[in-house]
Amino acid sequence: MPIVDDPFDFGRIAATNSISDIYAMGGKPIMAIAILGWPTNVLAPKIARTVIEGGRATCDAAGIVLAGGHSIDAPEPMFGLAVTGIVDKAHLKRNDTAQAGDYLFLTKPLGIGILTTAEKRGLLKDEDKYSARDIMIQLNKAGAEFAKCDYIHAMTDITGFGLIGHLSEIAEGSDVSVELFSDAIPLIDNVRHYESLGSMPGGTFRNLGNYGYLIEQNSIFEQHKHILGDPQTSGGLLVSVSPNHIDEFLSLSYELGLKDLKAIGQIIPTKEYRIYPK
Repeated sequence: MPIVDDPFDFGRIAATNSISDIYAMGGKPIMAIAILGWPTNVLAPKIARTVIEGGRATCDAAGIVLAGGHSIDAPEPMFGLAVTGIVDKAHLKRNDTAQAGDYLFLTKPLGIGILTTAEKRGLLKDEDKYSARDIMIQLNKAGAEFAKCDYIHAMTDITGFGLIGHLSEIAEGSDVSVELFSDAIPLIDNVRHYESLGSMPGGTFRNLGNYGYLIEQNSIFEQHKHILGDPQTSGGLLVSVSPNHIDEFLSLSYELGLKDLKAIGQIIPTKEYRIYPK
């Protein structure tokens, strides 16, 4: 569904989000098919063409072909890609193979849901107009390179379930717990300002309701809960890295354009809760 008003940007964001699933498992995308639902009696077909052009621009950036697609008449506009990729099975990354002692890194800042909600409510400052968009169109290409690293034990991407949702999946699937370094979590500039205005999407509260029982409900969680539950569109990669290879991982990340990464948590043996905000 559209998350921005500009049709070209909508196409780019939707395509980036679709391709991310390949990168998140360590794969390399090779082709995509467009899937379009369009209310032809409400929105002109030329707008749909612009959406597809945005998707094609993202495919070009990923080095893949947009090889046709399928479209239907729909009550609301929808766009996405069915993406095919390849991966060496020895390099396949899963979200249920983290190990105690691993450190967790996040490759994109959080706050996309808060900023896009602020934009919908007319609260967004001019200087923040493109902050969320610019993050959502960043391809998670690094995932294909991370796949080659044996010291990366688990990987996933952060989408609509927010950080707590995807972190819970890793913790439950791997049968571990997580100490979360809440103050180290990267945030989009000014996201706290919009949080203070109450610009949280409904998905935030659904995520908190769905995953809150897995989290130690301490004062630090209360301070950060709207960030932790914020649903991301085309969010970053969550990467679980062996403690013996942190410098190697950070060096590779820097080469891939991911600068200033910091550990946002550490995997610990399983305890009463899955996530312990610190």
